[in-house]
Amino acid sequence: MSDGPRVLVVDDELQIRRFLRIALEANGYRVYETDRGGEAVQEAARLRPDLVILDIGLPDMDGLEVLRRLREWTPTPVIMLSVRDADRDKVAALDAGADDYLTKPFSVDELLARLRVAQRHARPESAAAVFTQGDVVVDLSRRHVTKGGGEVKLTPTEYALLRLLIQHAGKVLTHRQILREVWGPEYMDETHYLRVYFGQLRQKLEDDPARPKLILTEAGVGYRLAA
Repeated sequence: MSDGPRVLVVDDELQIRRFLRIALEANGYRVYETDRGGEAVQEAARLRPDLVILDIGLPDMDGLEVLRRLREWTPTPVIMLSVRDADRDKVAALDAGADDYLTKPFSVDELLARLRVAQRHARPESAAAVFTQGDVVVDLSRRHVTKGGGEVKLTPTEYALLRLLIQHAGKVLTHRQILREVWGPEYMDETHYLRVYFGQLRQKLEDDPARPKLILTEAGVGYRLAA
């Protein structure tokens, strides 16, 4: 196998995967493949590919949901594939974090050109798939949180807050920033939400919630995750 860029192909059509493997390997790419969305998230965390080619229509999970899951922890370029060519489908994919969108059928030359553009625009990895601080471990690719080896059950909002803090570990996030990112711009003055939800998070993750060492308060400003 070449030492070229690693590409993870996610498509449930065997013929498409074979076509992509032949075309990409002939042009120096290393190809890995799966036909399931859930497995794609795990493989992306394990392989750390340079590029992902992701079909929108998958049997176990919508491709857009796979994309959203990936964007929770990795900026790896993702090119969406679909038989749908409506503008609304393309806009939905791009809004969800796709770097590009190709409608089937497509030519090898067009695909390679899109891959080259995506590679040029690629951002460096900003975070690892697994965050560890003390005995708290957060696997962002699986949305799995443990403390002292035991699973911690978080609500969707609690997890969204924790994920946001991890993405900006060591940096102060203002009250308004957090409210905008987790609840939306119309909630930016609802600071009482933060007291409630951060209190709940501390109860679940801190050894002593009254003296937090992981989720820190910056008085009058916001919150910071110890890094």
